[in-house]
Amino acid sequence: MFIVLGKADVLLFDRLRILIVDGSAPILEAVSQPIATAASGVHNIGAMFDVYGENQRLRDENARLLEWQEVARGLAAENTRLRGLVKLAPEGARSDVSAQVIADSGGAFARNVLVSAGRRDGVARGQAAVTGEGLVGRVAEVGDRASRILLLTDLNSRIPVVLESSRERAVMAGDNSVQPRLLYLPATAVVKAGERIVTGGAGGVFPPGLPVGVVASVDGPNVRVEPYAELPRLDYVRIIDFGLEGLLPPNAVPVAKPARGPKVVGDPDPGR
Repeated sequence: MFIVLGKADVLLFDRLRILIVDGSAPILEAVSQPIATAASGVHNIGAMFDVYGENQRLRDENARLLEWQEVARGLAAENTRLRGLVKLAPEGARSDVSAQVIADSGGAFARNVLVSAGRRDGVARGQAAVTGEGLVGRVAEVGDRASRILLLTDLNSRIPVVLESSRERAVMAGDNSVQPRLLYLPATAVVKAGERIVTGGAGGVFPPGLPVGVVASVDGPNVRVEPYAELPRLDYVRIIDFGLEGLLPPNAVPVAKPARGPKVVGDPDPGR
C-alpha cells in the first residue's frame, strides 16, 4: 500500500511540475523577448558600423583612384604633346633636346619664353626652337639650366623666308602682334592667302625648308602670316642644333631700347 501511495505521490509531483512549467512559460517568454531584442539590436548596430566602415574604405579607395586617374590623364596629355614634337623631322640636325616652357618672360613690348634647358643640355645661342607644327623662334640667351627663346612674333625677330609656291623671298618681321608681317617682297610678287611659308636659309641662322606658317591676309603691301606653331599656348619645344650658331652675328638679337620721355623746351630749372 505504501508503495502505491509513493508512486501516486511521484505522479502527482510530476503533474504539478508540468503545470508550473506550463504556467511560467509565457512569463519566461515575455522576459526573454526584450533580451533577445536587445541582443539582436546590438548585433544590428555592430553590422551597421561594419557597413559604415566598409563604405568609408570604399570612398577613400575611390578618391585615390580618381587622383590616379587625373595623374594618368595628365601624363597621357603630356605624352601626346611630347610625341607631337617629333612630327617635324628636319634634315641636317646634329642634335636636339626637348624642353618645357617654364615662364613667359615677355610683356607688353616683348614676345619670348623661358625653357628648362640650357648650356649643360647642349643648348647654344642661335639654335632653332620648333614644335611638331613648325618654327617657334630661336635661342636668344643661354644659362646653365634655362634659356630664353625669342619668338617669331617678337618685335626684334627677323627671319628670311620663302613663299613655297611662288618662290618669292621676303623677311618675316615680328611686331608683337599674333601675326608677323612680310617685308621686302618684290613689287611684282603675287601673294595669295593660304600660301605656305618656309625658312629661306639666307643669313645662316636657320636652314632652308623649316615650316613657318601660311599667308593669313593680303592688304596691298601689308601681308600677314599665321604661324603654324601655337605660340600663345606653348608647353614644350624642341631645340635643334643645325651647326649654324657660329654664323650668328653678335647683334642678331637686338635689345629693344626704352622709349624716350618728352623733350623739355627751355631752361629745365627756371628758378636758377
